[in-house]
Amino acid sequence: MTQSDHPSFSRDGIPTWHGTTILTVRKAGEVVVAGDGQVSLGPTIIKANARKVRRLGKGDVIGGFAGATADAFTLFERLEAKLEQYPGQLMRAAVELAKDWRTDRYLRRLEAMMIVADSTTTLVLTGTGDVLEPADHIMGIGSGGNYALAAARALADQPLTAEEIARRAMTIAAEICVYTNENVLIEKMASTR
Repeated sequence: MTQSDHPSFSRDGIPTWHGTTILTVRKAGEVVVAGDGQVSLGPTIIKANARKVRRLGKGDVIGGFAGATADAFTLFERLEAKLEQYPGQLMRAAVELAKDWRTDRYLRRLEAMMIVADSTTTLVLTGTGDVLEPADHIMGIGSGGNYALAAARALADQPLTAEEIARRAMTIAAEICVYTNENVLIEKMASTR
């Protein structure tokens, strides 16, 4: 494997920012979005306590991102503008953002994915125009997302809260994915589903 074939390097051989794990779990009147704190540049850990999960809008939406940080903050700002335009309508705001993201020449180049949740809806947003609602109310994105997702699904039928499931699943992901650490930040809110 050459340096340019390594997933942490661009085709030019330049190190790229890589990896994260974001997980959402909705269960028993609670929705949580969890994110690890690791930021890597190539094979080097640059920061261990980054904040990749935050409240959006008036605090009634939680968002988490995987991908380039500046790109994610641009998308968060755009989503917040859509939430102001369509208050209380996360699905509508997300669809409008996805339309812009797919058609706007500048936004199309952004490299990030987002999980957003409010009291009733959980969505995954991608740059290809996807607005996906997970059928089982659990979703993971980022380099450790599939590990966290599998662990959370395995724990979902246990007598655990959404937060407990998310914390355990994130710990499991951190044990498997080298781009994920155990510095987990969780935002949660009451869920009506």
